[in-house]
Amino acid sequence: MAQQAGYSPSFKRPADIMRMRRKRSLSDAGQGSTSSPGQSDSLPAAAAAGVRPFSPGPLFSSQPRSGRKRRNPFANIENTYSPQKKCLVYDDEAADTSYKVKTWRDKEGDEDMSTETRGGLTLSARLTEAEQQGHVSSKKRLFSGDDSLFEEEEEEEEVKTPLLKSPQAIAPASISPPVCSEYPADWSLKTRLLFTSPLTLSWAEHPKAQEEAAGLSQHCRAHFLSLPHSLQDPRVCSELRCAFQQSLVYWQHPSLPWISLFPRINADRNFTGKSTPWAQDRALQQSLMTEWSVSLSSLYSLLKARLCPYFYLCSYQLTVLFRAAGLGGSSSITAFISPTTRGLREAMKAEGIEFSLPLVEKRSKEQHKLNKETEFCELKDSEDSPAADDDEDGDDEDGSFSWLKEMGVEDKIKKPDSISIQLRKEGQTVCVDHRPESLVCVDGSHTFTLINFLMSCKSLVAAAGSQAGLPPTLLAPCAFRGATMQTLKARSVNVKSQVGSTFHDISSLEITGPILPSSLHAITTLLRPAQKGNFSAALYTHTPTAVMNSDPPTATRSTHTPTAVMNPHTPTLQQSPVGSVDLSGCGLHPAALQQLQQTSGLGKTALTHINMNNYSYTWKN
Repeated sequence: MAQQAGYSPSFKRPADIMRMRRKRSLSDAGQGSTSSPGQSDSLPAAAAAGVRPFSPGPLFSSQPRSGRKRRNPFANIENTYSPQKKCLVYDDEAADTSYKVKTWRDKEGDEDMSTETRGGLTLSARLTEAEQQGHVSSKKRLFSGDDSLFEEEEEEEEVKTPLLKSPQAIAPASISPPVCSEYPADWSLKTRLLFTSPLTLSWAEHPKAQEEAAGLSQHCRAHFLSLPHSLQDPRVCSELRCAFQQSLVYWQHPSLPWISLFPRINADRNFTGKSTPWAQDRALQQSLMTEWSVSLSSLYSLLKARLCPYFYLCSYQLTVLFRAAGLGGSSSITAFISPTTRGLREAMKAEGIEFSLPLVEKRSKEQHKLNKETEFCELKDSEDSPAADDDEDGDDEDGSFSWLKEMGVEDKIKKPDSISIQLRKEGQTVCVDHRPESLVCVDGSHTFTLINFLMSCKSLVAAAGSQAGLPPTLLAPCAFRGATMQTLKARSVNVKSQVGSTFHDISSLEITGPILPSSLHAITTLLRPAQKGNFSAALYTHTPTAVMNSDPPTATRSTHTPTAVMNPHTPTLQQSPVGSVDLSGCGLHPAALQQLQQTSGLGKTALTHINMNNYSYTWKN
């Protein structure tokens, strides 16, 4: 080893070092803190050379020392002084860090060395990650000498400065949540919308005459304006106000100005005290039904030609939704009826209308799957009793009353008739009447038969009560024969909301009326740039229509079905892939059309809240 100032010219054995340390500790205890002659000689040399002593620490020339600093007997030139290393400041008064060294024995067997606790010094300055790694690696090199017999114990030093986390650990904090630019399609009818926003919503009411006329004209021509991503002042944007008036338009038949014809279910109080001249006039009732049948036939023709995307039929006891092919994930025309009764379903069967109960079938499949799992677990037990299976297979359709004959009382007991047996077998279906599970789905060419059935169904019109003789209400987003153009009512109010101990100004917009799915999408699309991507909405659903978000049966979503083969003369009703259905002429905005083409996924529930924060949607159902 080269001779340098401040370094020992030779390396001593550890046994000699420990023997000298014991003597030094005894002399320090008796004499107090005194400096040894050897150390006093080395101080000037170290200060002159400007290097550290053997033990890592500050330079002797940088600050005065009150006591004598012991040297490190295991230090060498590489890990003690290097021009490339940064100068580190140490704190002598900090708590010592203990390093344990395993018991070792000298080669010549002089003596045993017990576990030693070596006082260390902690960092007082915050180190970078590279400096910390260099500091730890330099400590490990203390035990890497060729003549040393030490074995380092695997014990990591806790670094007080924060370290970088792994990519998996920092992913949730560093990656922003995905932006949801759309909410799921909701096929239920809404009776009221309440929008709130920190920015003003007063631009949505009191349009100018020119703006209202432009909005109605754009609706009739199916012309849609493109708005910028964000508007500085919506109150001076004429295009926004025209588009808002366009989104409020819907078409209705019949239209009676003095009576609100939506909703119709459980809405008798809306007709109480109103003038109903058709209630006792048979000729007037017949005239109303004739005009209503013409309007319904016109709507279905537009639906087949894909010029009308959907329409609703609202009666006093049920609601029907007709959807064009390509909407809701279905490749054919579909119709949902809710709620229904066993009598209505039997009448539809009598007319040859094939239908399905999606929610009942779904529940039956789940129950059947559960039963299959139970039967699989009890398979061995069932195999041991084949006679019981033969008896079950031999049961007659009358409900297996053979035990009455065995008792000799078969003549005294009256057996149930076939109608009672059928009711017992269909008990699960009968119990869903007037409930969401009674939803009926009709698809394909059977929707045309359903239209004829509705035109001639006497139970579709109330025979008594405040709605007696009044045809059902037809609602559509586009014009049809005999329809009247109507607009939703919008009202803006500024209120104060208490948040903690302070009050904040909040603007609200209330929209009432029969709000169609496309109208809801158009309104939220306009609020996005007008409110700079921050608003919330409370949605009030017409309860009987919430279940219409259910998925259609699997057969209606297939590309090739027997219906398409059995009806070669009705090309408009043949099923085709959903993506190949052209609905560009139905009069809806392309964004709204794209949303309604997807499967809803809400099941038998409907959206109740929509919230947009920083142009990202969240919702509740």
